[in-house]
Amino acid sequence: MSVLASIRSQLAPVHREGLRFVGAFALMSLLLFWLWAPLGWLGSVATLWCAYFFRDPARVTPLRDGLMVAPADGRVSRVADAVPPSELELGERPLPRVSIFMSVFDCHVNRSPIDGVIERVIYHPGAFVSADLDKASESNERNCLRIISNGRRVGVVQIAGLVARRIVCFVREGAAVAAGERIGMIRFGSRVDVYLPAGARPLVAEGQTAIAGETVIADLAEGEPQRRFRVG
Repeated sequence: MSVLASIRSQLAPVHREGLRFVGAFALMSLLLFWLWAPLGWLGSVATLWCAYFFRDPARVTPLRDGLMVAPADGRVSRVADAVPPSELELGERPLPRVSIFMSVFDCHVNRSPIDGVIERVIYHPGAFVSADLDKASESNERNCLRIISNGRRVGVVQIAGLVARRIVCFVREGAAVAAGERIGMIRFGSRVDVYLPAGARPLVAEGQTAIAGETVIADLAEGEPQRRFRVG
């Protein structure tokens, strides 16, 4: 890939949720330029970062019954069985869970991991400990969505982080969603957990980088055996 193509690939429209933030940063930069030019340049860098944070790039989503894609950009921080939040009503037995941590440099638009219908949307207030910690699944502010797809139920949990103070959900109960469709956003560093149906095998590993709407995290149709991974 050429340098120009690489730069172009990083450019994306700013999501509407971020327009007022970018505008506020830009106005702050103008004020700082008026006060002292070096501060204005720092404000300009902050404005560019804000626009980058709220970017909303197009994604190419693989489509096949049973394929589950990553709901968020970022690092796969945890792949393990865990009891889902009670508000999801997915039972009290541990289910396979894939956790994706989003840093302040990752795109924060969240996408549906699978085709289906939104059965439940439940907001739960809570703390703001680092989203990279495992206890954030139980302690932090979160928004839970349960999606039913061909009789299989999947849980998606948007978790606020240490800096995040606002979870935005774009969908409502009863809405039909497609795999890779935008379902929400979390501002300024956070995490998304996906609870797979019992018996499903995650196809990603801890430390792997995920791309929302593109990276396949599981195959509920069992069309692919358990993956092995090599680091290096």
